[in-house]
Amino acid sequence: MRNRNRVWFEECGKKLDPALVEKLQEERKKTLHTTSDTSIPVIVYFSNDVEKDQKDDVIHACQMDNNSIDSDLGFDENAVCGHLTSDMIRKIKDYKAVNRIFYDREINAFLDIATKEIGARAIQEQLGLTGKGIHIAVVDTGIYPHQDLTKDTNRIVAFKDFVNDKNEPYDDNGHGTHCAGDAAGNGLMSDGKYTGPASGASLIGVKVLDKNGGGRLSAMLKGIAWCIKHKEEYNIRIISLSLGAKAYDSYRDDPLSQAVQSAWHQGIIVCAAAGNDGPKPKTINTPAVNPFIITVGAASDQNTETRADDVIADYSSRGPTIDSLIKPDLYAPGTDIISLLAPGSTIEKQRPEQIVDENYLQLSGTSMATPICAGVIALMLEANPALSPNDVKSILNATAYPLLNDYWGFIVASDAVKMAKEYSRNKVAVK
Repeated sequence: MRNRNRVWFEECGKKLDPALVEKLQEERKKTLHTTSDTSIPVIVYFSNDVEKDQKDDVIHACQMDNNSIDSDLGFDENAVCGHLTSDMIRKIKDYKAVNRIFYDREINAFLDIATKEIGARAIQEQLGLTGKGIHIAVVDTGIYPHQDLTKDTNRIVAFKDFVNDKNEPYDDNGHGTHCAGDAAGNGLMSDGKYTGPASGASLIGVKVLDKNGGGRLSAMLKGIAWCIKHKEEYNIRIISLSLGAKAYDSYRDDPLSQAVQSAWHQGIIVCAAAGNDGPKPKTINTPAVNPFIITVGAASDQNTETRADDVIADYSSRGPTIDSLIKPDLYAPGTDIISLLAPGSTIEKQRPEQIVDENYLQLSGTSMATPICAGVIALMLEANPALSPNDVKSILNATAYPLLNDYWGFIVASDAVKMAKEYSRNKVAVK
């Protein structure tokens, strides 16, 4: 039988990630009509046992023509990002120092009735819990200093911008501001009507997406790394991620999945949106595919305070994951959620019909469900600061309302907080 010749990037095994192979296929088609070799955004992972001079050789080889890799991700000293042409990728893939090359693919962004229905309002009124003292990092498009977050106390305690490198909080897209309000808006401009579950929690804005709601994997990795590095400085207990991308790899190999897993093992509770690609199965995005973190799907509450008529939102991504794991872990309200408006933002211009009372905006998606879950977790941590990430996830699953004809149920803040308060008494001591 005659040997069949194959395209070089289709026979590299795991040396190139599937997304990069797909991108190289696209570039090959383009070169049929042009002689230029366009550079591709990539992340290069070096072997764990690589010598410094071997790593330097690779970086030096990539500093020519349209090629450049030198940007540290701040997460893994054996990983750098930059731009390489297909010819350069083909060249360095065979270097001993190179473990794997990933496409630095695009990452995209995916409260009236909601707060009452999940029982958060009752917790605020009966137990006096608001998430005060708990810090939530919203990794997204930024946070606009809306009065519901800054009056009477400015609860935006830190801001890091990986897009435009600005120092003061802002949000030119509007998605991150809405998410911040979903978790921690205090309803000041609506006389308390549009209040998030954790109306007293503090926020850290980490901007990794641009004004159009898009960004690169590398910026996301830098954002997660920054949260881990500054965990103690800003007392970051929760990371809320209402963004993601198609999962090509097992969670064991996916860079973003591994990044959030590292945060989890560092004691930070990570909530990630399942994605908005439902109702088809196997549509859970990364980093939500990771089995450790809390993956949040969206429910539609039918604009009522009762759970009896709730359904899984049609758009909410379904499991199983690429590894055949059960996801999402639980559901929260995500349909027609009214939260904070960022004036002058892209979303304000795109959705003028959805502006509510000048200061608010109505949006739907697992993007909204995720920070609502993060807000409930802030209440749990205020009730019992000693809870570990695994404790929190176990409590949320144990107290979820088994309504939605799925493996897990609908988040119930009142029951989750009550169990959190008693949790230390019920744990078996391990010696």
